[in-house]
Amino acid sequence: MASGATVATLFSACGGSSPTSPSGMASMLGVLSGRFAGSTVQVNVSGSALAAVGGAALVQSIAGVFLLSRTSTSGFTAIDAVCTHEGCTITGADGTTYVCPCHGSRYNRNGQVLAGPAKASLRQFATTFTDDVVTIAL
Repeated sequence: MASGATVATLFSACGGSSPTSPSGMASMLGVLSGRFAGSTVQVNVSGSALAAVGGAALVQSIAGVFLLSRTSTSGFTAIDAVCTHEGCTITGADGTTYVCPCHGSRYNRNGQVLAGPAKASLRQFATTFTDDVVTIAL
């Protein structure tokens, strides 16, 4: 797990506050710890927002920071949580849209840019799900 100083650096990479959206402020995502194991990150979903279809969370690990969402009973989408605009960590969502807290770039749950200033999509990672644990392949 990243140290407190490292996490603080990740969350404040560009500074600024959460941008407003048509429906108000972006909500902060719940934060889960991921366990780095070889070339994967494992996340226990029990008792988290990921326990229900449609849930999403920010996953922190020594291998990186990811946005993880549950798309079906056994399906998940994992994408890089670092905004392609200026490297800020995406920490919030407005419904099913991830929102960068620094300059307001918006991404869908697959990491595609919905609104800039970011122009490039977020990297997506393959996932598997077994025994309440999501494994993100790096």
